[in-house]
Formats: sequence, C-alpha cells, structure tokens
Amino acid sequence: MADKQKTIRKAVSVKGKGLHSGVDVELTFNPAPANHGFVFQRTDLPNQPLIRALAENVTETSRGTTLEENGGKVMTIEHCLAACVGMEIDNLLIQLNGPEAPILDGSSRIYIEALETVGVEDLDADKIYFTPSERVEYYDEEKGIHIIAYPDEELSMNVLIDYNSKVLGNQYATLDDLKKFKKEIAPSRTFVFLHELELLAKHNLIKGGDLDNAIVIMDRQVSQEELDRLAKLFNKPSMHVKPEGVLNNLDLHFPNEPARHKLLDLIGDLSLIGMPFKGKIIATRPGHHANTEFARILRQMAKKDKAKKHIPKYNPNEEALINVVGIQGILPHRSPFLLVDKIIFRDEKTVIGIKNVTMNEPFFVGHFPGEPIMPGVLQVEALAQVGGVLVLNTVPDPENYLTFFLKIDKVRFKRKVVPGDTLILKMTLLEPIRRGIAIMFGEGYVGENLVIEGEMMAQISKAK
Repeated sequence: MADKQKTIRKAVSVKGKGLHSGVDVELTFNPAPANHGFVFQRTDLPNQPLIRALAENVTETSRGTTLEENGGKVMTIEHCLAACVGMEIDNLLIQLNGPEAPILDGSSRIYIEALETVGVEDLDADKIYFTPSERVEYYDEEKGIHIIAYPDEELSMNVLIDYNSKVLGNQYATLDDLKKFKKEIAPSRTFVFLHELELLAKHNLIKGGDLDNAIVIMDRQVSQEELDRLAKLFNKPSMHVKPEGVLNNLDLHFPNEPARHKLLDLIGDLSLIGMPFKGKIIATRPGHHANTEFARILRQMAKKDKAKKHIPKYNPNEEALINVVGIQGILPHRSPFLLVDKIIFRDEKTVIGIKNVTMNEPFFVGHFPGEPIMPGVLQVEALAQVGGVLVLNTVPDPENYLTFFLKIDKVRFKRKVVPGDTLILKMTLLEPIRRGIAIMFGEGYVGENLVIEGEMMAQISKAK
C-alpha cells in the first residue's frame, strides 16, 4: 500500500531570535494541501511573497541556507526543514514575520516538539519519492568534500567529518530510519570553532547567538582574560574550557554531536529536492554549499525522470502550432541545416517539435552508403534548434537574437534514426532562465521509443 502525503492538523507557532539577524521572529507552520510542498511566506513584507523551498532558489550558503524568490528572502531554514522531513511531513505553508527562521536551541528539537503538539495527518494523495537510478556523486577536491547517493529502497545516511583539529577530529554519524530522527539526530546542536565565533561577532553576525544554542570548539589556547572578555560579549557570568576541549556553555547530548548536527543539516538541505528521497547517502565533510549543490543535481535528475514519464504524442492530422515558415521567423537556420519542420506544442517550460527524416537528407549520401543513419550530432542539433524556439519565446523580438549552446552533457543515444522515421523532439527547462542562461533537458522519440536524451545549456544573445 502506497504511503500517503502528510501535513499537520492545525497551525502551530514557535518564537525566537534569528541567529545572524538577531531579529525576534515568529514562525508558524500551517497545514497545506497535497503536492504543495514546503513554502515559506514573509508576512512582514509587502505582498507577503511566497518562497518555495527548492534548490534553484538557494542564494547564500555561507553560514546557513538562504532562499530567495518573488522579492522575498528567508535565511537559516535548514533546522526547520530537517524537522519537517524528520516528521515525514510533505506539505506546509511556513509563515514568518522576519527574515530568518528562529535558531531556538541550535537544533531541530523545538521545531519537532511544536509539530507534535498539533499532530500529523494523511492527505488523499500518494507520496511521490525520488530514487536515483544510478550512483550520483558530488566532489570538491580542494575542500575534501565528497557526497555520494546510491539507489536504495529506503533512506539512510552516513556522515563523516574531519576538521584536522585536536579537539574535533574524525567523527561519524548514521541514520538508517527517519523514525529515529527525533531521538538520535534532532537534539544535535550547531557548533562553531572559537576563531569563527570571534570573526562572526566582529562582522556583526550571530546577533541572535547567546551561547545557549551552539557548541563552541576551543581550537586554540586561550587565557582566562580572553574567556572573561568572551563571557562579557555574550552576557555570561564566567567561562572555562572543559577537559574535552569545548567551552562550558553547554553539555554535549552525544559524544559525536557535531557529526550528528551535520547529518541534520544535510537532511534539511536535501529537502530542497522538492520531494521525499529514498537512497543511501555517504557524505564526507558536508556543508551547506555542497549539500544544496547536491540537492540541485538530484532535483534535476528527478525532473528528468518525471519528463520521461510523459512521452509526447504526435497526431499528424492536427495543425501545427508553428509551421516551418514561422520557425524561420524565429531561428536563423536555413536549408540544408534547418532540422525542425514544425512545432506542435509550446508553453513556458516545454516545447515539442517534429523532424520528418527522409532519404533526401544530404547527410545520408555519406552517412553511411548502404546503411543510412542520421548522425547523432545532427540529432543533438535538432534538439538544440527546438530548444531555441522555446528560449527565444522569452524575448519580444526573437528574430534579433541567437542562442549559443555553452554545454552539452550526458547525451545518450538509445536507437538508430533512419529514413522514414518521424523524430519527435522535446525540450524542457530544468530551471528558470536567469541572466539569459537556459538549462534544458532534451529527449528525442520515434513513436514511443526514446532515441536520444541529454542536457543542454544555452545563452540568449543579441545578434550583431
């Protein structure tokens, strides 16, 4: 029996300061319908903009994950989202009257306790999970960051951290069942090295930090005079260093609490895939930038998988949306290099074109005598031209623009294309066009048979 999507029974709020802004914020979880996902709303701003919790909306990851959309921004959302995932909730409207989710005790514990007070309920829609069909990898050699996802029927995570510190050396944390999140991961608080704490305070950050919500790792020798100065800065009566090399502001909940908190952050950041995830993840030295970049990769894979489930249909009896004459008013290509005959569908995100492959194509003369096969590079070009019709639809005078392809990646040829085939070409935007850059996923079909697929990046440029 399929798992059902979930939301909460009624609204519930938490209050606290934003870690970096220091602003008092009230955050309210509200029930939401099926397929709504996690959406933040800034109720303190004009028009109360909605900000979807999706990887493409990430704009900053230096000391937390920041999302921005529709003129609104919300910071430090990872602990809040981790709690939602840990409760196996799928749909919420999360309202805030400030720029940053409250830091509370530096973990997800208080968020979970709030959600538990109102309870979770099923919705009349099945959960739609994303599971990668193959190993997926993110690697930052310079920083020693390595994240791998493997296909699996359940979610599990292994996290390893290593900061080359005598106090905080190698630590390892695991989670093999989301039902264990509340007890084993949610109470794990954020941590900071002493030198980072001083730098953040110097740059007018951590305004909401009061040393009740972070484990301070003492990565250098300090005098009592320095500790007294630090205590005064954070309104503490006195401070000393514990034998295990951490400040006496907090007692550890777990010996490996920093590693567990990194796992917590990873769960929150990966919620930006936009759907529940199943798979095995092994992460070495993860951080918000790497986490959100990995979420972006997985989200694009999920979009492609969804696109593959919608094989385009072609009815030759229906009139073309754009015929070949209209196409020539959009694209600069001409015979013998115009490789799309008509457009049968186009909206803001998707375009479908048709290429009728005949023996009269000039390339069949040499490719190959006795066994005519449409060259793969020309199949890619046909997809690119259809994609051009899509992206040039975003400018008022497409005849004065060109599309230059910057990257073609992960192209796979599944089947030969031969004379007599009708090639159905589908291009889908993977994310909104920004600064004239379009990232698309292309597929080519003959009937219901996939013959080519791949990712393409193009730039819209004014013609000279």
